[in-house]
Amino acid sequence: MKASSFGYSLLAVALLAVGSASGYWLGQAKPVMSTEKTAQNPERPALYWFDPMYPTQHFDAPGKSPFMDMALVPKYSNSTQDSSSISVPAQTSQNLGMRTRPVVLERLAAGLDAVGSLAYNQREIATLQARAGGFVERVYARAPGDVLPAGSPLADVLIPEWSAAQLEFIAVLNSGDSRLIDASRERLRLLGMPAEVISHVAKTRKARAVQTIVTPIAGELQTLDVRAGMAVSAGQNLASINGLSSVWLDSSIPEAQASSVEIGATVSATLAAYPGQVLQGHVIALLPSTDAQTRTLTVRSQLPNPSGKLRPGMFASVHLSSPEQTPALLIPSEAVIRTGKRTLVMLAGSEGRYQPQEIHTGREVDGKTEVLSGLREGQQVVTSGQFLLDSEASLQGILGDSGAAQ
Repeated sequence: MKASSFGYSLLAVALLAVGSASGYWLGQAKPVMSTEKTAQNPERPALYWFDPMYPTQHFDAPGKSPFMDMALVPKYSNSTQDSSSISVPAQTSQNLGMRTRPVVLERLAAGLDAVGSLAYNQREIATLQARAGGFVERVYARAPGDVLPAGSPLADVLIPEWSAAQLEFIAVLNSGDSRLIDASRERLRLLGMPAEVISHVAKTRKARAVQTIVTPIAGELQTLDVRAGMAVSAGQNLASINGLSSVWLDSSIPEAQASSVEIGATVSATLAAYPGQVLQGHVIALLPSTDAQTRTLTVRSQLPNPSGKLRPGMFASVHLSSPEQTPALLIPSEAVIRTGKRTLVMLAGSEGRYQPQEIHTGREVDGKTEVLSGLREGQQVVTSGQFLLDSEASLQGILGDSGAAQ
């Protein structure tokens, strides 16, 4: 029985200790921020009344909130303290880990780093078509993916219509009538006969009804749609080839940095396939569409490829040069509070006072945001704990200054 009583005594002591600890911590859970106002002080007139759930809506008289089933709260004037800011004790600021940084006047970092991939230059595409209806007599040993020099033969096409026209042209040449010769030569041209074929017939006085389809430019053979013995019609696509003398480099950048890119700017690229080699090119276009998922824009650059070692599909690390920037007011990007309707920062004042300040922002580079209006050089902005301060300011109906503090 005594042992039992001793056990109960230990349990009581433990519960008492837990209760004491809970009471201590609950006692410490006091509001960490205040606005230096005393509630219901009849000696100070109320500036207005508001609903704490809708602090932006002010009322001229006390009453019941039209939004919630609760009484409106008065906002008192304060002749000794600034009623547009909130006060945080120094110990509380230290416990919350609040940090501040000054507003500085500097130039944004020149240049922009991105990643990109190589692609075919779509301005170097040649499509080969049949000049007239005929039959494929021969196909040379080619296949899509072959890299061919200019003038490489692809297929021989017999065009019966050319044979009769060329024989008439030869007869006119033998007549010596210059007017008839010019008219007959023009007829051959309108039939789709290349100039070199017409010259060959005029020189040799022999008909040449077989046309050899050759590549007009050097590059990679993309398609080859001819087979031996097949019939072709005028205008039918036979093959296509993409030049490789230059390639495109498409890089993705955040839409907020679009103003940092100019057409004609220098581009430096490095590829994993060729470490240590820096390739130089220039920006040729900023594509008009934005990726809906990543909110990025595509910067298109052109790189020379005289040796053909740059292959579409390769990935590259890209540095885009930007024009010299004029000095601008800069703050850490982490200090910016975006509510959807406004952009704010928390200004740090003297004696532990903080005030919300509306700003207008510009470019953002390397963790720094340009401030177009709302701040001036040397002011201190909160970079850690600013969201707690903003919440307290909203509950107290402090909206912040929307004027430019330049």
